[in-house]
Amino acid sequence: MADKIISAEKAVKLIKNEDFVAIQGSGGGVGEPTLILNRLGARFRKEGSPRSLTLCHATGLGDKNEIGTDYLALKGLVKRDIAGHLGMAPKMAKMILDNEIEAYNFPQGVISHMFGAVAGKKPGVITKVGLYTYVDPRLEGGKMNSITKEDLVKIIQIDNQEWLFFPRFHIDVALVRGTTADTKGNITFEEEGAFLEGISIAQAAKNCGGIVIVQVKYLAKEGSLSAQSVKIPGIYVDFIVVDANQKQTCLDFYNPAFSGQVKIPLERIPPIPLDIKKVIAKRAYREIFNGAIVNLGVGIPSGIAAVAIEEGRVEDFTLTIEQGSIGGMPAGGVIFGVSYNPTAIIEEYAQFNFYDGGGLDLGFLGMAEADQEGNVNSSKVGNMLSGCGGFINISQNAKKVVFCGTFTAKGLKCRVTDGRLNILSEGATKKFVKHVKQVTFSGKYSQSNNQEVLYITERAVFSLEQDGVRLIEVAPGIDLDKDIISQMDFRPIIPDDLKFMDQEIFK
Repeated sequence: MADKIISAEKAVKLIKNEDFVAIQGSGGGVGEPTLILNRLGARFRKEGSPRSLTLCHATGLGDKNEIGTDYLALKGLVKRDIAGHLGMAPKMAKMILDNEIEAYNFPQGVISHMFGAVAGKKPGVITKVGLYTYVDPRLEGGKMNSITKEDLVKIIQIDNQEWLFFPRFHIDVALVRGTTADTKGNITFEEEGAFLEGISIAQAAKNCGGIVIVQVKYLAKEGSLSAQSVKIPGIYVDFIVVDANQKQTCLDFYNPAFSGQVKIPLERIPPIPLDIKKVIAKRAYREIFNGAIVNLGVGIPSGIAAVAIEEGRVEDFTLTIEQGSIGGMPAGGVIFGVSYNPTAIIEEYAQFNFYDGGGLDLGFLGMAEADQEGNVNSSKVGNMLSGCGGFINISQNAKKVVFCGTFTAKGLKCRVTDGRLNILSEGATKKFVKHVKQVTFSGKYSQSNNQEVLYITERAVFSLEQDGVRLIEVAPGIDLDKDIISQMDFRPIIPDDLKFMDQEIFK
């Protein structure tokens, strides 16, 4: 059994030209087999092989700087990237924008479920997630550039209803990460902040006749691991790579509050400063009711957790993130994907089962653009290629969805004082446009499902109604015509009983 233990350099020698490589991991190095990815890139630079790989990962891989798929952003190494998110690897994103590799961006939950479908030799994934968005083949089919031609998603009819069908993949190599392996290949995740799809990726590769390579931090004697702690049985594991320097996240060697070993006093986390992002978070926070099950997206929505701690209410509802954390406080920034003091950590595909079935009461998500039909773009703006992540799963299926973002972009400066908002300089780019550049959320589809939708900015709050986008609140100190209407490319519905946002939000 000791033959399973090999170096990272030997492990990447097992990957052949044109292999389909499924990779576990999440942004910020969470659950990512970073050493193996690093050595794979190094092998290509030295030998020029392997070539023309297809990569598949449910979440973004990288830290917006170096690690993850940016190690593989080398011309000739990768032919195609099928990803749930692309924004954590800017070098790979640039290759996609420059038409140097083919790329698809599908909902995170779809790819998460795909690994299970491959493992079970099912036809693929059948879902409504993505209908009427850029994932729909009637729009873009999830293709992220002009050289990407093959259709990987179809429209099908079941009981006179439209569904999206994603045919299953064939996986040659699985790259997975855990914390400890015994010499028989049993894998535990005790220091991981997220379990992700480790077991289903391993099962999928094995049932395709492929190989499974697992990176771990520790090596244990055969039979010494608790059966209830083993997340990936040794029968699924072909090779083990030990990295004693494996970090829990790109920022932390090991933080026990992320993996549930300790609880830290959240009330000691310093409050975030009062700026327009906090104003948006404070207004959005007011939508949360006691007992609610909530998802917080990356960016401005993550500030809602900090507001809840300030208000002493973080225990009154349950915050969740798509990577599988339930309870506690989601970490923000580059390591979004783990939580401080989680109550539970479950596999990512299980979290998406609950999300896709409508289990979320509230979803708070970012907003790069919104248009007159209520559509939202959060996936592709100008030279910024981020992808959807779990956005589409959450926004289509939460009972209520709240989009959070500044009113304009590029140069917006405001001062928040004495219960009022003062705009010092307006942003150069309007975010409320006639037509979004890419449809990540479909307002029309949302309304057909009677979903409640809000758009919250620092100066105005809108709701989506059957007759269009309605302005329902404005900030104290704001001029309706100058600061709102003139900064939009369409005119919203303006009711006679237009309200002011509560002054306390600006204090």
